[in-house]
Amino acid sequence: MLTSRRHLGYVFQLMDVRMTLAERRRLVVVGGWLALLAATCDIDLGRRPAAAARLRTAAQLAEHAEHPEILAWTLETRAWQRLTDGDLQEAVKLACGAQEIAPRDGSAFIQATAQEGRAWARLGAGPETREALARVEQLVEPLPMPDHPEHHYRYDPAKSDAYTATTLAWIGDPAAERYARGVLARLERPSSGPARPRRAASARLDLALALLAADQPDEAAHTALEAVTSGRLVPSNHWRAVEVITAVEARSVPAAAELSEAYRELCAPTE
Repeated sequence: MLTSRRHLGYVFQLMDVRMTLAERRRLVVVGGWLALLAATCDIDLGRRPAAAARLRTAAQLAEHAEHPEILAWTLETRAWQRLTDGDLQEAVKLACGAQEIAPRDGSAFIQATAQEGRAWARLGAGPETREALARVEQLVEPLPMPDHPEHHYRYDPAKSDAYTATTLAWIGDPAAERYARGVLARLERPSSGPARPRRAASARLDLALALLAADQPDEAAHTALEAVTSGRLVPSNHWRAVEVITAVEARSVPAAAELSEAYRELCAPTE
């Protein structure tokens, strides 16, 4: 986070240096990506005012550089925020707006389509959800695995499976379990490259939600407990943990009390 802020500050310092128009545009594009990345980190850390300010900066720089990919990502990121806030109709609107301006061969277009599907799922709109998932599958199918799958702004098949697991779980589809288990296994035992513990923690929440959809609340509680106690959950994922806790408490699962206590100790905001 500090690195992206330092780089962004350096970019703004360079704005006063004499350069060609092409060089200035490249600098503005770099600034747009850095502002977008900083905003995403702010959201993960629960710093909403800072995130909003950096998203505005990213959008302004994208417009100045005439860079639709960055501009589309700013809308998709706002859609993600609205989804987590429960403003679901606005999330759909922003996700669709991102698709309208995103290059059709870029990652922002795919991510915005997936985000649209997630918002529809939260609204309980099954047909719209499945139609969005079908579009994502069609877009992702020809994609190769990227050299750097940790790149947040490069979509890949593994990310698609994770989104599918979450989306299906939210509409109560038992098929979510198969997707979620596959995603978690690949993250913890990758065929190449290092394990991805932070994404694995998030994937455990996906699996817990999927297990709830499959009427397996005891394993859901245990899986969520592993996620909560991993130390890898970022604040932007806490609301998803709360959903699992609420569900297992409602079903009087024996492990619900331990899960709730762990969440209060490790994740709940302090006064």
